[in-house]
This record gives sequence, C-alpha cells and structure tokens, in this order.
Amino acid sequence: MLTQLVHTRDLNHSEILALLHRANAFLRQEAVPINLAHKHILALFFENSTRTIASFQNAAARLQAHFSVFNVQKSSTSKGETLLDTLHNIEAMGVDLIITRHHHSSSARYFAKHLECAFINAGSGTLSHPTQALLDLLTIYNHFEGTLEGKTIAIVGDIKNSRVANSNLELLPRFGIKVILVAPPHFLPPTSYPSTHSLAEALEVADVVMGLRTQTERHSLQTYGSLKDYAKDFCLTRARLKNRSIPILHPGPVHRNIDIEDALLDDPRCQVLEQVKLGVFLRMALMEWMLGNT
Repeated sequence: MLTQLVHTRDLNHSEILALLHRANAFLRQEAVPINLAHKHILALFFENSTRTIASFQNAAARLQAHFSVFNVQKSSTSKGETLLDTLHNIEAMGVDLIITRHHHSSSARYFAKHLECAFINAGSGTLSHPTQALLDLLTIYNHFEGTLEGKTIAIVGDIKNSRVANSNLELLPRFGIKVILVAPPHFLPPTSYPSTHSLAEALEVADVVMGLRTQTERHSLQTYGSLKDYAKDFCLTRARLKNRSIPILHPGPVHRNIDIEDALLDDPRCQVLEQVKLGVFLRMALMEWMLGNT
C-alpha cells in the first residue's frame, strides 16, 4: 500500500489507472468512499496556496476525516526550532497523514525520509507536484474517454521554473502522450523533449494545450521588459486557437491576459475549472487509498 507520495514515479501504471477510475467513480456517484472519521490529516504549507490546500480540505471532508492547517508563520520555527523537530512533534500528536508544500526542491524527499506517518508532497520547489499532474492526467483521460496513445500536449510558458511541468513530463509520456514544450529560450530547461519558440507552430500539432504561470518570484533576473511583452508571443487566445476543438488546461493561478486571455477562459474549450473539480475526487481517491487500508 502507498504510504508516501513524493513524485509521480512513486506510482506504477496500474496504480495510477486505479486512482483515475476510483476518482471517476466518486465523480459519477457510483461509489461510496471509505469513512475516515478516525483519521487525522494535517497540511503543513511553507508557501501560499489556494486551490491545492482547499482541494485537499474539501476531499478530506468528503471522507469525513479530521483536517487541520498548521500555521507555519506562527510556529516555533520562527523561534529557531529545526524543521525536523517540528515534524517529529507534529507526528507525535498522532497525525495519520501530513501534506506539505515547500519552496526547496529537496524538501519533499527530506520530509518523507524522516516521517513514519503517511506523506503527500503538495509541491516542492521547482521539482514536483504529483497530485496536480495526476489531476491533469485525469482531465485529459476523461476528455478523450481514455484514448491517450498518440495524443500531443503543448506545454506553454515558464517550464524551467514549473514543478507542474516537471511532474507532467514524467507522467504523461507513460500513457502514450507526446509532449512539445513551448517557451522563450530563457524559460526552457535543458531537455530531450521537442521544443519550439513558436506558439503557432505548436498549436498546429497539439491535441491539448497547457498554459503555465510565469513564475517571476523564482527568477533571479528580470527576463522580459514586462509580462505584456511575454504575452504578445505566448498568451493563449481565441485568435491563436481559431476554431480548433482543443482542451485548454492551466494549473492556476492564471495570470489573465498573460497566460490565457479573458475570452478564452470563458470559452467551452477551457478546462481550468474542470481540473479544479476533478482534483477533489482525485485527492479523495488518493487519501482513501493511503489511509483506508484498501
């Protein structure tokens, strides 16, 4: 049974499919979740979050588990307590699952190494965000009714600094999805994946497109005169997509008219809110599996 999820690599192909099917069973009200009223879940976030922490909280409530949010800013870490001591003290209180987010890429592996309770990485630096990648896969899986082999996804934006992109680059090709990276040169990491600086070129071959937020907080130097300059070349718009029937994804938060224009966010092709909805059911399936002894 899975007890720690640090990266999408921690799950094999059949386990991922089982999670997708269980999430869909919850979505379609075809299954009753295991009652986890005796389980205690704690969110320990060292970075800000809206969608992810609320999604886990919503999922836990549907499982009837106890869910707490640890206020890091008011914790004893500000008094000099080590992170390891903080983790051990929390675990000693009888927590069954700890969910963390941290700005250091190595943080999730460190947490997992020192915890005995169940653990989920909800974002570690630029390295990994496994549950986001899993819900992205679920969104694509449902849109194409499970037929993923040979589909192409264009991932557009600040790929170099995106943990979402890194997790999807590991996960999606395992299901036969081809990836093309679209970004200016300074937003592309060294990669073996096909890449282009032309959004128009990528849209010609893409079956799915995922926009990413330009993560200026992770930039050591300003790389564009302004985000508007970036948007001129890489903002997803109706004009650029034309009449193509292609789902638009984004992990959020969306920089309106920088990542995706307002009109396209209201377009039926936009799956951003569908991702949010499916994320609750995916996280339900994951926490039920980790804590429900199934």
